[in-house]
Amino acid sequence: MRKLLRDWGTAKLPAPIEEMITTALKIARDELSIADLNLINRSIKEMRSAARIFAPFKHLRKVAVFGSARTPPNSSDYQVAIDFACEMVRQGFMLITGGSDGIMGAVQRGAGRAHSFALNIRLRSQERVNETIEDDPKLITLNYFFTRKLSFVKEAHAFVLFPGGFGTLDEAFEVLTLMQTGKARIAPVVLVDQPHGKYWEMWVQFLTERLLNFGFLSQEDFAFFKIKHSAQEAVAEIAQFYKIFHSARWVGDRFVIRVNRLLSNTAVADLNSRFTDIVRRGEIVQRAAVLKAANESELRQLPRLSFTPVRGRFGRFRQLIDAINSSAPA
Repeated sequence: MRKLLRDWGTAKLPAPIEEMITTALKIARDELSIADLNLINRSIKEMRSAARIFAPFKHLRKVAVFGSARTPPNSSDYQVAIDFACEMVRQGFMLITGGSDGIMGAVQRGAGRAHSFALNIRLRSQERVNETIEDDPKLITLNYFFTRKLSFVKEAHAFVLFPGGFGTLDEAFEVLTLMQTGKARIAPVVLVDQPHGKYWEMWVQFLTERLLNFGFLSQEDFAFFKIKHSAQEAVAEIAQFYKIFHSARWVGDRFVIRVNRLLSNTAVADLNSRFTDIVRRGEIVQRAAVLKAANESELRQLPRLSFTPVRGRFGRFRQLIDAINSSAPA
């Protein structure tokens, strides 16, 4: 195996490469069906292709936008989507959509080709790729919805949802489930409707009456998303999320939150007072970064807050981030 890696010029790559080769050999020994082999093979190829295309842009934040492919160009939602994409580009973000028409086409029209990605899905009733992203190298066509959704969640730093059908609601619940269970990084989820629109309010009413009231959700789970009624409000919500908060990671059993600037001692004390319910032991402490990982050198100068949390209360983690972004600087 190591000779094979040397022959391919990849001998210095990390251990997971060897593990993937070993897994492939085990799959051969398992004598799986041709259908299973094709599914596994195609899934790996799709994940590799998507990751390779996104890799040169990893230093840029991205917003994934979901919404109906059936939204007509003369609708209020369509224009809001264009305006939102234009402003997010001005804020330094790139936009990711599903590549079809409707809301997706509006977003890529507003963002422009240079600032757009599309994760298109291959369907038997093939939907047309919108003209903005057609034939662009950042158009990625996938066969499986699960590899497509994985790429959306892995690459996006914010999620914006416009009114839509089964697919839009599936994507909404997918993103919220992954955040609720700690399987995805916490990021802003903004539900955008036209002025005076009630689409998302009715959805929240269903969540409240049929899920929250029956004990299937917690009140803190509603902190994961915000409803906004204009492009400007949606942009402001995402900007506010990254006002002080930068990013987060797990280091052992501690949750480390990188921040763009130090908080005042009073602000840190206030956080400790308000969020004792999710601190398992000790307290929330603030310190300068002392990172040694070679791939994180650009983050070395960021201050950070860290604590040992009660796992499973990720809605409260989102509320903690909101509180940090509203805190006074040192």
